[in-house]
Amino acid sequence: MTTERSPAVAGSFYAADAAELAGQIESCFRSERGPGALPTRHRRPERTVRAAVVPHAGFEYSGPIAALAYAAIAAERPPEAVLILGVDHYGESRGAALSAVGWRTPLGTTACARPLLQRLERPPLEVDEAAHAREHSIEVQLPFLEYVLPRPAFVALEIRFGPFADLDRIAGVVREAVVGRDVLLLASTDFSHYVPPEVARQQDARAIEAIVARDGRRLYDTVRAHDISMCGVAPTTVLLRALADEPLTARLLRWGHSGEASRGPEVVGYAALLLESPLPRPPSVK
Repeated sequence: MTTERSPAVAGSFYAADAAELAGQIESCFRSERGPGALPTRHRRPERTVRAAVVPHAGFEYSGPIAALAYAAIAAERPPEAVLILGVDHYGESRGAALSAVGWRTPLGTTACARPLLQRLERPPLEVDEAAHAREHSIEVQLPFLEYVLPRPAFVALEIRFGPFADLDRIAGVVREAVVGRDVLLLASTDFSHYVPPEVARQQDARAIEAIVARDGRRLYDTVRAHDISMCGVAPTTVLLRALADEPLTARLLRWGHSGEASRGPEVVGYAALLLESPLPRPPSVK
């Protein structure tokens, strides 16, 4: 029986050595494409960030943009649990695959948040460790979480692209699992893939407008209508639908692309966004 997931992309998407990885993360925070400084060591006792949309490419490409969201998370009271909604790049899941184990990175092991898992584990969500074996979209978030949160506990949920009705059903389970709970939600996605920079800017702006409007149906329809190669439209749609009834405000922190790190005629687009509560979020109801 599997008791811990080993990293699949350490040494490729991010450094395999712990010290080197910590330095890599700090470089992302210090980058002019990111926050420009390391996260604060003085947290506010309140928490307003309910969710974030974050990229998942190699750290040299998307890490500084992801760091913008993680800097905001680092500045607030830590959540009781984190739910990471990831992409099924390889078609390994049957729709919505949970993991019930801790995940190891060079920085240590992030434990499974068992109470959250128990609330999520019902159809169409199911535990499927094999579906997570090769997938990177959730894994690459963990070094950042481990850097900014003390002893984080999380649940991984890999979501396969499918009809909107299927995604909405998944969102219904997520909604019931997190309502009234001190859970931080992350949707892991990159945006346009391998298009000229100006095309990426125009296409991604359409998707980002839908996210800022907090409209999951609009996002799903926009990506399909304009053939936007946003790999994480499924997890982002689920996040938006799951939180649709909460009084949140969404804002873009930054959009950028891989050409900022490595010049080329085609780029991949990245964005970091936050969904925030107008008032500080309380701890979970009992």
